[in-house]
Amino acid sequence: MFPPGLRVALFSGNYNYVRDGANQSLNRLVAFLERHGVPVRVYSPTIDPPAFPPTGTLISVPSVPVPRRPEYRIALGLPAKIRRDVEAFAPTLIHLSAPDLLGWGALALAERLRIPAVASFHTRFETYLRYYGLGWLEPFVIARLRRFYGRCQAVLAPSESMAAEIHAQRLSENVRIWSRGVDRALYNPDRRDLGWRRGLGIDDAEPVVAFVGRLVLEKGLEAFAGTLDALRAQDVPHRALVVGDGPERAWMQQRLPSAVFAGFQTGEALARAYASSDIFLNPSVTETFGNVTLEAMASGVPAVCADATGARSLVRHGTTGFLVPPREPDGFVAPVRQLLTEPALRADMAAASVAASADFTWDAIMLGVVDAYRDALAA
Repeated sequence: MFPPGLRVALFSGNYNYVRDGANQSLNRLVAFLERHGVPVRVYSPTIDPPAFPPTGTLISVPSVPVPRRPEYRIALGLPAKIRRDVEAFAPTLIHLSAPDLLGWGALALAERLRIPAVASFHTRFETYLRYYGLGWLEPFVIARLRRFYGRCQAVLAPSESMAAEIHAQRLSENVRIWSRGVDRALYNPDRRDLGWRRGLGIDDAEPVVAFVGRLVLEKGLEAFAGTLDALRAQDVPHRALVVGDGPERAWMQQRLPSAVFAGFQTGEALARAYASSDIFLNPSVTETFGNVTLEAMASGVPAVCADATGARSLVRHGTTGFLVPPREPDGFVAPVRQLLTEPALRADMAAASVAASADFTWDAIMLGVVDAYRDALAA
């Protein structure tokens, strides 16, 4: 099942200093590999204290804060000290999770050591530029991504829709699927807690429209707020619940003064927040998979999402939720209004969402990564 003598050096731009879906998946991968006896060594920028304890052996690499987004860090390439540590570890395969300076350095090292490099695709960096007035740089970024991923033996995409986008942008010819799983023992409808809602000032009969994620512009915050503005103008009863934190929290609180802000949540508290909602609204077009969408579905909450990579592979339009053309921010209003005003439809979609989430189990998904490793080594 596992290639003999497999030793993996994993390079990440963010392994555990900020919690997000990408690094949660990487930590799960390391745990899975080590549980099956595969030595793994992880190289990433770090901070003290981190967002959560790392899985496996983590080696800190030199880094600096990202301008205007100091919670994130940029690795300063692959210095000689780190390179010697990698060589002493003697990996048989290098796994790259970001096309940053560290990733480029590790890719060059893999070529020098004559070992395969496999990249996993976690973030649509080119789409971020649109939210910061730098959309004109997108063709340059795509060209650079094409050079990076084209030198890897394989690229692991988190969804079929993202794989199609990678092919369309000619980033790689060899694209494999590394989907994501969900812990259905944690995320399920039984976590619904009306008492918790009441503690937040939400009435039992008041339907809740939830946002879960980092409060940053690229998550579609303006589209979320604009949708709720329109519903309020139409006198459609609802309450907004915002779960998460980030640099745009103050802006969001000013934009949605009647919303409930639950802050950053993890574990059972996060599962309770999902299940205690009634509709999950995710307008982001930057997701490569959408862990939050899958978690909401497992919690029995129908999702209204941008018809973009990630959500397109999760949400069955008209069955488990609705997909909205990404260039139509006003398009979220009608499907959210329909779910708010039709409780029976909401209940049907909730049940369908729970059933659909059962297709995503972690162990089977991780074995797909091992298959990609095996093929890269054979090639």
